[in-house]
Amino acid sequence: MVERTLAIIKPDAVKKQVVGDVIQRYETAGLHPIAMKMMSLSKPIAEGFYAVHSERPFFHELTAFMSSGPSVVIVLEGENAIQANRDLMGATDPQKAEPGTIRAVHGASIEANAVHGSDSPETARFEIGYFFPGMDLQSGC
Repeated sequence: MVERTLAIIKPDAVKKQVVGDVIQRYETAGLHPIAMKMMSLSKPIAEGFYAVHSERPFFHELTAFMSSGPSVVIVLEGENAIQANRDLMGATDPQKAEPGTIRAVHGASIEANAVHGSDSPETARFEIGYFFPGMDLQSGC
């Protein structure tokens, strides 16, 4: 089933200049970028995006990190895109991620783990709408 998912190349990966490598990994895995923008998230934008975690102890550190520099926000489309992207990213903790995954290669810590990806169809709809409200996203497949 063709799906859409949101991916974010986080500030640590942008700073390390690995955006091109990450996008190439998406495309090689059959995930086609159909919308993309580089942006610096303000603290309120990051807090709104991660509101589901607002009661968690890591919320303030996460939103501070996500607003610390530019990120690349991407809508990916492809077969089973949500799970395909989750597999490509690897475990949240880069030390526990499978070798060759994006986080194993480019992540430094649980927080600075290079990328974000939607974890369900409901989350993907919310996240895509959050960063690309009202856009008519054309299929790239």
